[in-house]
Amino acid sequence: MIMPLESLINFSGNSYELAAAVAMRAYQLAVLRTPEVEKNNGKVVSMGMQEILDKSIGYKLVTG
Repeated sequence: MIMPLESLINFSGNSYELAAAVAMRAYQLAVLRTPEVEKNNGKVVSMGMQEILDKSIGYKLVTG
């Protein structure tokens, strides 16, 4: 899977929240090691970013 650059360029939200969400999702995908991750050759960052930018998963930044 390639990095979704067009979606990233058009992202209008908070870039810090996006980076934190992508990092957390990539960690989750790396730990889970689902067949989808294996099919993607373990490229969890691009997978996580694609899921977040496509809004197939949601995220919420928790502070405190």
